[in-house]
Amino acid sequence: MAEDSSYESMLCVKPEVHVYKIPPRASNRGYRAADWKLDEPSWSGRMKITAKGKLAFIKLEDKNTGELFAQAPVEQYPGSVVEAVTDSSRYFVIRIEDGNGRHAFIGLGFADRGDSFDFNVALQDHFKWVKQEGELAKMEASESSAPKLDLSFKEGQTIKISIGNIKKKDAGGAKARPAAGGLLPPPPPGAKAGGVLPPPGGQPAQTNPAALLDFGSPAPAAQPSSDVWGDFTSAGSNSSNDAVKSGWVQFS
Repeated sequence: MAEDSSYESMLCVKPEVHVYKIPPRASNRGYRAADWKLDEPSWSGRMKITAKGKLAFIKLEDKNTGELFAQAPVEQYPGSVVEAVTDSSRYFVIRIEDGNGRHAFIGLGFADRGDSFDFNVALQDHFKWVKQEGELAKMEASESSAPKLDLSFKEGQTIKISIGNIKKKDAGGAKARPAAGGLLPPPPPGAKAGGVLPPPGGQPAQTNPAALLDFGSPAPAAQPSSDVWGDFTSAGSNSSNDAVKSGWVQFS
């Protein structure tokens, strides 16, 4: 009943086929098309192969009106419903049914060898699909009946994950560390130890170590100047006499 409500699809259509009345099978060696009256077909018309669910139907119709002449339900192929003859690839024997439980065997022939090839392939492809669907249904049924693997965590169950050695980098990047012992950076070029710069002209500065170290001692007495221009100071007192003697007039 489920097959009657399913969608009917078209598998193959051939516009011209011939139907022959065949004699009873004489032996188990199979049917021979040469035993038929091939030049006098009993009926000629159109053939369709349709599928509804797992069943295929070979339908013989009038090519002008579409009236159904006969049909053969096919449950499996190859099988007893469709048999190939032993002496030709263009002729077959099919079992037709009238829907009331009665059946008969007739000969079916194609005018072209390519049409008979299409007829054969259409039936093979359909039942190959039926076989694959049956195997898939069996696999699904076996999987549904098998116990399912429970991968969920039980109450109180924990899991430990080892990520490996990962070094954490500083957010601000690497910073320069001060030199060991708190030492200052080296002086600029030209500077001497102690932070004292040389005097201009390249002459070294003269320093008195005692004066730098002895802060409580009095300052040393001033020494007489050794300037050579000091002689003119003593000679200044006799400048008026020299001016009179030389005839120069002195302004006061």
